Amino acid sequence: MPNPYVPNPNEELRRDSEAALAARAELGPAYHDHVAAGLADRVEELVAYRTAELRTQGSVSDREFAAAESSRRQRFVLGIISLGVGIPVTAISATQVDPGLLGMAVGWAGIVGVNVAYAWTNRRP
Repeated sequence: MPNPYVPNPNEELRRDSEAALAARAELGPAYHDHVAAGLADRVEELVAYRTAELRTQGSVSDREFAAAESSRRQRFVLGIISLGVGIPVTAISATQVDPGLLGMAVGWAGIVGVNVAYAWTNRRP
């Protein structure tokens, strides 16, 4: 995102180029090298600014990618753990609760509730 306090580099470069050409015409051939050196310095400054801006954008997108990757990994692990816990919960609740279907429903409702709570707290705005 461009900085609102810094003028558009394209406009600024055009304005500096026009000023350098006007100065060159006004000062004459004795100052051509100085005018060209000043313009080259300004172009290098704008290139450095734009490079820094692109690096900042790149680091932000890298952090967003890493966060998304971590979130996907956590969801996958939670799903595997839920399935792993679901098997013994199903076996225990089916044999220890009368009727067994009610115990299984309560056990799986708890597992689903944990997954829904995790998804709700980690949703993106």
